[in-house]
Amino acid sequence: MERTLIIGLGRAGLGLHWAVLRRLRAAGRHPDLFDPAPALTFDPLAPSAPPRAEGLRPVSSIAEARTLLDPERTVVHLCTPPVARLGLLRELAAAGFRRVIVEKPLAVERRAVQDILALARAERLSLAIVAPWLASSLTARLDRLVEDGDLGELRSIDVTQSKPRMSRTLADGGHPTAFDVEPPHSLGVCLRLAGDAVLATAELTDMRIGDTVIPGMGRAELVVRHQAATSRIVSDLTAPVRERRVQLEFTDGRAVAHYPGAEDDHYAQLRFSRTGHPETWEVFPDDALSAYFVDTYRALRDGTALEPQLRLASRVVELLADAKEASRRPGPADALPSAGPTGRRVSHAG
Repeated sequence: MERTLIIGLGRAGLGLHWAVLRRLRAAGRHPDLFDPAPALTFDPLAPSAPPRAEGLRPVSSIAEARTLLDPERTVVHLCTPPVARLGLLRELAAAGFRRVIVEKPLAVERRAVQDILALARAERLSLAIVAPWLASSLTARLDRLVEDGDLGELRSIDVTQSKPRMSRTLADGGHPTAFDVEPPHSLGVCLRLAGDAVLATAELTDMRIGDTVIPGMGRAELVVRHQAATSRIVSDLTAPVRERRVQLEFTDGRAVAHYPGAEDDHYAQLRFSRTGHPETWEVFPDDALSAYFVDTYRALRDGTALEPQLRLASRVVELLADAKEASRRPGPADALPSAGPTGRRVSHAG
């Protein structure tokens, strides 16, 4: 059984990671994986803050966590913003912790990815990057459609990821651009289904709320070219509705997939048809994050190689870095508004 240490107690740490782990532990279906003892938590932003959920025991530092846990039987969940990971990984490695689940994206720039990979090699870290869409039952179904070839050859992937994210964006400056929020999920799926790719085009807009402007946190769009297909991803963080839609065009058919849109509804939908034939419509359970944690805890316990998913996560960051560079607006850096109190650049139109 594996103990758990969660670092970072924001939306990802408490609202996603701990919520799913608590549900898995309560279900009791994997007693060989999850130790029922309280999970330890450390929040670098508020190290002395009490836990905000049952079943958690706070510690004031990674060093204190080391006195209470055996690193060989502990899985660390690193849920801090992607701009603040390398130092904590170094501290974890120095304390003996080697098995770490890192919230996506791995980083937000190439240099940070290279530094993390170098540290992982030097310290023999086992890093797993959170990728629930890759563990999704829906993605597995799409993968089979591509592999079986019943609809012909894959020619294009069109992804829509829309959700209103105004309040969190104003409060949290941990994601520099809209490219770093939703696209890491879908871009990994596109690479899984169609192979490696190069960037073709990218666009990025600001988020505007009344007279407040948050640069780069509005609508993100990128197009990448694979060897035999093209993928287009559009993520709008100012949309009034939620949608996670993927459309695949084949030489002799089409598939339209909808990933679950919220944490309280774990069902996916898939419609597909061969040209000139009736459409097939499937609705099925798809609790992807739970499946991801079960698979990853088991892989970390058994020593399964995680290098393939780490390479894929690194490639996602590289392509998103290309997209950010391509979408960068001309003009000197000092023309940008000054940083707001949360670290997010905020300006006010007037």
